[in-house]
Amino acid sequence: MRWWPSGGLWRHPNFLRLWGAQIGSAFGSRITRTALPILAILSLGARTTEVAVLSALSVAPGVLVGLGVGGHIDRTARRPLLITADLVRALVLLTIPLAAWFGVLSMPQIYAVAAVVGAATTLFQIADNSFLPVLVGQDRLVEGNAKLEATDAIAEAAGPGLAGVLIEVLTAPLAVVIDALSYLWSAFLLSRIRVPETPAVVDAAPSVLGDILIGLRACLAHPLIGPALIADSVMGFFSGFFFALYMLLALEALVLSPATVGIIISVGGIGAFVGTMIAPPLGRLNGTGRAMALSLGLGQAATLLIPLALDGGALAIPLLVLQQLVGDAFLVAYVIHAISLRQRVLPPAVLGRANATFHVIPGLLLPAGALVAGPLANVLGLSAALWIGACGGLLAAPVLLASPLVRRR
Repeated sequence: MRWWPSGGLWRHPNFLRLWGAQIGSAFGSRITRTALPILAILSLGARTTEVAVLSALSVAPGVLVGLGVGGHIDRTARRPLLITADLVRALVLLTIPLAAWFGVLSMPQIYAVAAVVGAATTLFQIADNSFLPVLVGQDRLVEGNAKLEATDAIAEAAGPGLAGVLIEVLTAPLAVVIDALSYLWSAFLLSRIRVPETPAVVDAAPSVLGDILIGLRACLAHPLIGPALIADSVMGFFSGFFFALYMLLALEALVLSPATVGIIISVGGIGAFVGTMIAPPLGRLNGTGRAMALSLGLGQAATLLIPLALDGGALAIPLLVLQQLVGDAFLVAYVIHAISLRQRVLPPAVLGRANATFHVIPGLLLPAGALVAGPLANVLGLSAALWIGACGGLLAAPVLLASPLVRRR
């Protein structure tokens, strides 16, 4: 059996350029995701609430961008938007090493960088989800999404571990330089894609409020997409608990080194890669809806291992590793089918706004969960807050099980 397939999208030059760009962008985002909280905790002495605010700011501004960008994506070419998002992220991240060099790095600057990078990342993700059907066509959506998620899986496997090592060897500010270069590489490859793009819709008098309502109605009124949006929203809120508290659990409660934390997180990339391989057969055997419900349920159940690790003693690291493997595998399988379903069943004229809705609503709830988690951990303790996040996330799967999705083949 050949390791490198020769058919399908592997023979699609434009898709391969997008894939190469995604590798650079995905690696970069993992370095930033790992470096910024470590930089805040170890270099600037950030505490629980400050880390929670940092986590929220890396997501919340993206929600504001998502509110207004969906209609614009439906009305314009996506590729220039992807390039712009990469260039903005690169330039903003370069301010971190510059400030560190002159000795003026501060939490407000880290907050600002996290906010701008988060906003640009949201623009990139929404435009990317709407660009893929134009690039590969309807019949290759699952294959295309699986390959792009495999890119994320490779980055998840190597990126955080690489980030941890880079931080220890080069320091966190210099590790961020590598991130900025990865975004420049992504922008270069995207600039080489040649595919005609026709705006899906032309509105005589577009408005942000009108775009928001169109996207929301397109999702909630659809019998298959509506339940997925609700499930994603539940998952988003309770994921915010781990978004805010995971580094504190690993670095302070378990006293793990940055390199160890990076390696643990990178193991999730192996699981995510497995998820890209099991998603297509799960869909063929169970149908899209049941595959989504099964994947989401098992992926969320794996988060129970995180609070167990807090009191796990010698089993703490194995439990965190197992969570990364199992959780990432099934959640990636879920994401592949969820995105492909939207791209397949929603009209192209509203796809950008629908994708924006899936970023905005769960995106609002993710920082909300992070902001709740920080003070909750201060009042009830870290363990109780982690258990609330893990148990609450399990509520997402029943939403899908009770919907028409489970009857869809």
